[in-house]
Amino acid sequence: MSTNYQSINRLKVSEQLLNFVNEELLKSIDISPKDFWTGFDQAIHELAPKNKMLIEIREELQNKIDKWHIKNKGKEINIQEYKKFLKDINYLKDEGPDFKIETDKVDEEIAKIAGPQLVVPIMNSRYTLNAANARWVSLYDSLYGTDIIESEEGGGERYDPLRGQEVIKYVREIFDKYIPIDGTSWKNIAGLKVVDKNLIISKDDYEYKLKDENRFVGHRGDANKPSAIILKNNNLHFEIIINPKAFSAAHDIAGISDVIVESAITTICDNEDSVAAVDAEDKVICYRNWLGLMRGDLKVQFEKNGKNMDRKLNPDRSYISKDGKGLKLHGRSLLLIRNVGHLMTNPSIILKDGSEVPEGIMDAFITTAAALHDIKKKKNSRTGSVYIVKPKMHGPEETAFTNLIFSKVEELFGLEKYTCKIGIMDEERRTSANLKECIRSLKNRVFFINTGFLDRTGDEMHTSMEAGPMIKKGDMKSSKWILSYENNNVDIGLKCGFSGKAQIGKGMWAMPDKMKNMMEEKINHLKAGANCAWVPSPTAAALHSLHYHQVNIFDEQKKIINRTQAKLDDLLDIPIADRPNWSVDEINSEISNSAQTLLGYVVRWIDQGIGCSKVPDINNIGLMEDRATLRISSQHIANWLHHGITTKIQVMEIMKEMAKIVDDQNKNDPNYIKMSNDFERSLAFKTACDLIFKGTNQPSGYTEPLLHLNRLKQKINQN
Repeated sequence: MSTNYQSINRLKVSEQLLNFVNEELLKSIDISPKDFWTGFDQAIHELAPKNKMLIEIREELQNKIDKWHIKNKGKEINIQEYKKFLKDINYLKDEGPDFKIETDKVDEEIAKIAGPQLVVPIMNSRYTLNAANARWVSLYDSLYGTDIIESEEGGGERYDPLRGQEVIKYVREIFDKYIPIDGTSWKNIAGLKVVDKNLIISKDDYEYKLKDENRFVGHRGDANKPSAIILKNNNLHFEIIINPKAFSAAHDIAGISDVIVESAITTICDNEDSVAAVDAEDKVICYRNWLGLMRGDLKVQFEKNGKNMDRKLNPDRSYISKDGKGLKLHGRSLLLIRNVGHLMTNPSIILKDGSEVPEGIMDAFITTAAALHDIKKKKNSRTGSVYIVKPKMHGPEETAFTNLIFSKVEELFGLEKYTCKIGIMDEERRTSANLKECIRSLKNRVFFINTGFLDRTGDEMHTSMEAGPMIKKGDMKSSKWILSYENNNVDIGLKCGFSGKAQIGKGMWAMPDKMKNMMEEKINHLKAGANCAWVPSPTAAALHSLHYHQVNIFDEQKKIINRTQAKLDDLLDIPIADRPNWSVDEINSEISNSAQTLLGYVVRWIDQGIGCSKVPDINNIGLMEDRATLRISSQHIANWLHHGITTKIQVMEIMKEMAKIVDDQNKNDPNYIKMSNDFERSLAFKTACDLIFKGTNQPSGYTEPLLHLNRLKQKINQN
């Protein structure tokens, strides 16, 4: 595989990217290819050296921290001395005066509506469309097809009427809780109609109204015989579908055939952790899909059960309001775009000194250019904003640099200052410890902060690699620093005025087949003060949305803002094991669990270019794996190797044993290449091993440099 380049000013641009930008991206927006490339050339040659300097600062700080731990090896860490050291090297910043964020022109999905958030790999157009359309999802289907409803049939293909009845019962109980009827229950109601701006519910020859009549919003069809009723609670909607002829309404005297729930309020279209984009060919796929979303014309054709299917973006949903006027509700999730962080470069563009373009800066210009199509139409953002989620930033200098990048983007495209809004992923230790100052540097742009437990844990382990052997992965969630981290994020966000203005988010539910568990546990994200939390599928979004009917987040945040703020001392507590006395079996079991999921993810990344997938763990439970989970697994084993908890020979034996298990788990995949046929020649196996055995030397413990390098090699081999 070779790349052809064309010279543009001081740049060498891959022909694939050049053709996409000139012939598709810039079509119908007010900037010519000449002006775009001239402006980009000037901006990139100003920004790239600053980007490089920030990466060098990361390395310098890490070296100083490593030396401090080596010097103090064997001593108990004195937190005051440790903090002083971190301040002396400029890792910890002095906290400035209190302030409130000043972000303006933010859509209601960010500021006013609390609800589930999807993250989808932008490289996959079908998944992307599914996610964008997951604003409205069938609650009946979501319950019927998951483990929440227990019946002998399960969620099989053959319809089970008894299971269907359990679904209806579950939904009616939800309505009794959140949309109660004055004087009766939703169970066994006989009919629904609209009379004099009110919803009338009939049962046993009596007519009833809602306890709170404001929760009725509108209807579709004839008022006396509506085909749909729309209800609202905590700024989220239910749509009751009435179709007595549908098989799902056969045993429902009210003729209700389905309940549609407002589900994924926002969706992050991801260019980063969940994709395997390593060159111009891959990047153009990502950029083209994002452009299609922003133009509103993204479509995909696929085959399902022997039938050709089309998928495109859903239109807005139309109703008649209770006042008899036309009413439209947004038919799609508000789409955000996650750019790449500051570390990685990409061969799509070569700069004047022969270096590759910083990928995050390229993303900034090209994804914003695509969003210009929406700024004209205002179909995605009604306020004319562009929402960029920026991951893997380390501290206030790097968040300030992101502000500079998007200032240059706005200058090039002639956009109003602060059109580009920034979401801060609070997933690196230096950002967590300086979160208030990070937010200050983006106070006119920030629309989102999110705790990324997975990457944050990987960075915790790498930053403190020399401090000692880390506790087991499963013990991390109950460690002192994690509890402080999760609380600190919310405390700082509320103190900086996020409530009612910006999102405070929590992380992913990683087990897409365990929805019953999710419904029991994920409500804790709301109780912690988060007004959005990540889910792995539209089904999960529909189910998780019920939590936001149960808890009014904005009331919850009013309580939380008065609690004692999380302590920096706890946040900096290092999760090292105090004189570990683990048995050989315990150690091997821990390594085996990490190695198995690590191999299951890496083999698909390297051989098939799949950046996010449901990987069966050692117990065959499907877990959502991406580069963040890979970073934890590889850094944890690397740490135990570094401190002599295990040996390279032991780890290699376990890796080979786990590779055979992974091969067997993938035996039904026709595109799968076995690792165990030849460990020496399997590039995927070699990459997985390198992530461990070279783990201490990887920048911040990131997996991208090795993944990208070997995926590029594999693409050359496959071509």
